[in-house]
This record gives sequence, structure tokens and C-alpha cells, in this order.
Amino acid sequence: MAVTIKTKHGEIDVSTNTVSTIVGGAALDIYGIVGMASKNQLRDGMNTILNREDFSRGVVIHQEDEKIAVDVYIIVGYGIKISEVARNLKEKVKYNLETMLGTPAGTVNVYVQGIKVLDDIK
Repeated sequence: MAVTIKTKHGEIDVSTNTVSTIVGGAALDIYGIVGMASKNQLRDGMNTILNREDFSRGVVIHQEDEKIAVDVYIIVGYGIKISEVARNLKEKVKYNLETMLGTPAGTVNVYVQGIKVLDDIK
């Protein structure tokens, strides 16, 4: 499946893996996010933190009219304020989608799939 971006010169199809990589990269830049989690934890394992190659398993892409809607599944570090992490992630994902793809971002839903206790959180 691909996301279709309409321009005045025609249409551009961007693969969902590309969009997932953009979203996953934005997520890992946010302070407090330990990693991405799978959207289907029963199948992929409860405590699995996804590698960079697996971002598509932790991101769900929907196209709503001209906008891209995203569901992001993350793992947060213990002691971090979840509401701030989610707000920062939403802003960063919307900014990255709008600047890299040139299309307006729709809704960004953040699902915290777990909390990980770390000795040092950056």
C-alpha cells in the first residue's frame, strides 16, 4: 500500500515503509522514548523493542482525504511524563511529515505500549 500525494504536476506515491521510517525516526529523537513497540504485541512479543528496520510494525498509516493520519506505538522510560512525551511526538511527527513529504498531516495517535526502567535515561 502507498500514500498518494497530489500536486499540481500530478500524483506521487510514497510507500508506507518510507512514511513509517520518517515517523519512527521522529519518535526516537524525542526525549523519554525508549523505542518503538509492535502494534500487535501478542504475535510479536510483549517486551519487544523494534529495530530501525521494523518501524513499519510499530506505525500504522491511514490516508484521510489529502492528509496522512498516523498511529504510533511506543515504549516510554520510567519516570518520564507521558503526556509531554506524547505531545512532543505529535508535534515532531506532524512537522516531519509536512516538511519531508510536503503534505498536511492529519491526526497523530500515540499508544504507549509499555514503560521500561532504565539506569540512565538521557
